[in-house]
Amino acid sequence: MRRWILGWAVTATFLLGGCGYNEIQTRDEAVKASWAEVLSQYQRRADLVPNLVNTVKGEANFEQETLTRVIEARAKATSIQVTPELANDPAALQKFQQAQGELSSALSRLLVVSENYPNLKTNQSFQDLRAQLEGTENRIAIARNRYIKSVQDYNVYIRQLPQNVTAMAMGYKEKPQFAVENEAAVKQVPKVDFGSK
Repeated sequence: MRRWILGWAVTATFLLGGCGYNEIQTRDEAVKASWAEVLSQYQRRADLVPNLVNTVKGEANFEQETLTRVIEARAKATSIQVTPELANDPAALQKFQQAQGELSSALSRLLVVSENYPNLKTNQSFQDLRAQLEGTENRIAIARNRYIKSVQDYNVYIRQLPQNVTAMAMGYKEKPQFAVENEAAVKQVPKVDFGSK
């Protein structure tokens, strides 16, 4: 009887040790940390926008419509309540991504239109803000790539045996991944036209 109990204890220890629970926790925390980094970079961009807009407003001839779009897009992007659960809700994540995409689009238009204003192009504050904004966009891309990788690692891990049994028993589900808003537009080759025929 004693050997039988000892045998079951060894088997139970072996099964619990290989269930993957601790590794699921580690990977789940990695996803949360990488999501926090994404949010931090979006917040950095949102903080830069008012400074950029105020610098551009100083240029009397600047298009008011473009500034209004940037301000509205920033307001929309920052109005979404960001919680840790956002990364687990595909619909909320898509809404968040859409708002951030609209801000990116408005900022791109602002930077393109600003090229038509020589005084603005020579303004050192504008140039500094533009460089910071470009750096922030790069940081956002890096943070999103890290998030995509950590979600991929987590999702693959919880789908493998034996940890898929543990994940199912403990209620861990796959995390939603970042998605491209307009996949068809991304697949098209950009057209370059320097105005020459």
